[in-house]
Amino acid sequence: MFFDDRLATVLRHRATSERGARTQFRQLLDLLGNRKHGRDDSLLAAAWLRLGALGEQIPADERARIIHEPSWRFRNAQLAAHLAEDEPQVASAALQRAELTEVEWTALIPRMPIRARGLLRNRRDLPDDAQRLLDQLGIHDRGLPQPVVEADTVEDDQIIELEVEAPPLPDAGPKPGAEPPAAPMRHRPSVATGSDEKSVIAATIERIAQFRRDHAAPSKDDLSPRLPLGEKTSEPHHDVTGFAFESDAQGRIIWADASVAPMTIGQRLTDPRYLDKGSPADPIATAFGQQQPIERAARVLEGAEAIRGEWIVDAHPRFSRSGGRFHGYVGRFRRPFDPSRASGAQTEADRLRQLLHELRTPVNAVQGFAELIHQQLYGPVPNAYRALAATIAGDAASILAGLDELERLAKLEGGVQSLGGGNTDLISLTKRMTDQLSHVLAPRMAGIEITATKARTAWVEIDPDEAEALIWRMLATLAGSTNTGELLLAQIETDADQATFWCQIPAQLIAEDDVFAAEVKPTTHDISAGLFGAGFSLRLAGAEAAGAGGSLVQDEERLVLSLPLTAVASGETELPDGDVREATELL
Repeated sequence: MFFDDRLATVLRHRATSERGARTQFRQLLDLLGNRKHGRDDSLLAAAWLRLGALGEQIPADERARIIHEPSWRFRNAQLAAHLAEDEPQVASAALQRAELTEVEWTALIPRMPIRARGLLRNRRDLPDDAQRLLDQLGIHDRGLPQPVVEADTVEDDQIIELEVEAPPLPDAGPKPGAEPPAAPMRHRPSVATGSDEKSVIAATIERIAQFRRDHAAPSKDDLSPRLPLGEKTSEPHHDVTGFAFESDAQGRIIWADASVAPMTIGQRLTDPRYLDKGSPADPIATAFGQQQPIERAARVLEGAEAIRGEWIVDAHPRFSRSGGRFHGYVGRFRRPFDPSRASGAQTEADRLRQLLHELRTPVNAVQGFAELIHQQLYGPVPNAYRALAATIAGDAASILAGLDELERLAKLEGGVQSLGGGNTDLISLTKRMTDQLSHVLAPRMAGIEITATKARTAWVEIDPDEAEALIWRMLATLAGSTNTGELLLAQIETDADQATFWCQIPAQLIAEDDVFAAEVKPTTHDISAGLFGAGFSLRLAGAEAAGAGGSLVQDEERLVLSLPLTAVASGETELPDGDVREATELL
């Protein structure tokens, strides 16, 4: 379906009969109940007007019955706000059927009428934030909870059912000639006697006790006023780390965030004696005297435990629009940095890995849908769309590869991942990599040439797969930046405990101030070391070398890679003859 014209089709027909009105009411509920029901604002406005007109034709009981029908999905917060203002039975049916997200509930509840908010208390599947918001608005459960009573304590026929009769409606008086109405019969509760009455009283007392237990300990975020019902409640502890405020021209706080307003309103930002002349020891007083912004000024607040202590103040002066009269400051209090509080906080690498996880999810979804279209799993697709889908899938794969590189760099620099624990012959590996690159660089008369080295093998402590990725990243980045006819020299040297592989840096990278932050684009698309350019690839290669116990540094016009030798290369363990012959043949 390329164009969704269902809403226009429904509005095109006029409901002239009662049955047609009900049918069109159902259709509009079905279409407007979805979160995505079109983008034409004028068409949506006409739909809302038609829904209101149909609501005036159809009785409230009938509309509530239609809303209760399970044949449609109710996931639109705007429709819930519209129906919440209707009759109580319609609003109740709508609020019981609405399937909204946590963000939508918290945005909708303050907009609803007070009587509609009370209807939400019948739902037990509301999100936690929505329930806390109802508590703050003073919407609580009514009635006592059912007690947990043992089966052998109170029998079913011992419970007293109280029937409350509504008072009679006022009457203008008896009609002439009519007999006076009989007195209304009141249903008297069948009161049990003896032990039965005691059991019922005990059950009622238990219900009252359960009600008080449920309401005795308010939640941490419950700031709504409470009636003094005799409960012994403790003040909730608020860990306040910052709040907004507004002051008058005399430095007195006249407004603050609701959570700290009772504790801060009335306090002064500075001593009133220094407001005009300022004080060298008090930058806030100096800012007041000059009516300048307050930046990172220290302030100590007294009072309640939640706000007591040291604060940092940032604020800007306020002036009237007419005349430019100074009215005070508006700004924010924040706690100074405390290393002890930040010890358990996430590191920058942890936050980056979490962000990459959030980004990888939608990219995977895009790639999956593109492959479904390209492979025609749900039916024939024109070739033009298949080509577009293949391009999208390829781009998504490139993005995922880039995200993998970012996550790998974060893990290596954060010390979460290491590359040691293996044996790899650095000489044979670099020889094989340069041979692969020579086939691509030969048409451009460029290449990387490894000069003769005295050692035949150089076994380093790194996993073979990780070593291959490191050497390829380093050589591919350098080879991709070479110009036509440029030949790079490279060499491998060994000493007592490490092997050193250095290679010349291409002229295009030498011109950069820092090769590890270079934004040079590759001169050929046949060789690509990564999605983020040469600088990032070399930085990642340096992190990989550090993870293996080595280093990757720039030495003037050379890029030097150092890796620790294994016990085999150091002479502590003999290498099997077969491995020696294989390494000799590769050289």
